[in-house]
Amino acid sequence: MREQVRDDGRLLHIQDAIAKALSFTEHVSLEEYKANTMLKYAVIKCIEIIGEASYKLTHEFRKKHSNIAWDEIIAMRHILVHGYYQTEDSIVWGTVKITCHSYKSRLKQYTKTRNSSVRRNFQFRFLLSSFVP
Repeated sequence: MREQVRDDGRLLHIQDAIAKALSFTEHVSLEEYKANTMLKYAVIKCIEIIGEASYKLTHEFRKKHSNIAWDEIIAMRHILVHGYYQTEDSIVWGTVKITCHSYKSRLKQYTKTRNSSVRRNFQFRFLLSSFVP
């Protein structure tokens, strides 16, 4: 069951994955992207994280913020995970270069209104969990 209190953490996961995907592709052309298998896997992993974290957001949050195409994001993740053999580089590239830029600014608006300590608490909990056997 999705918990509303976890939406903050999921939003941070989405923002972090978007930032990584944009950083990975910042000074790269589509042709360079197509030729670099490691880069493609890294970018696809970021999109998978964005899709999975979006799926885990509460229905109430997604409904309240319906200006983001949550269902399309989730569907993209499903295609990448289950239809990996039919992934098209140009579609993944467009997702990062166009869609991620657009969503990045919208997501900042959502988290800007929330308590700034959420990120620090999330990072602290993450660090603690890495030490637990």
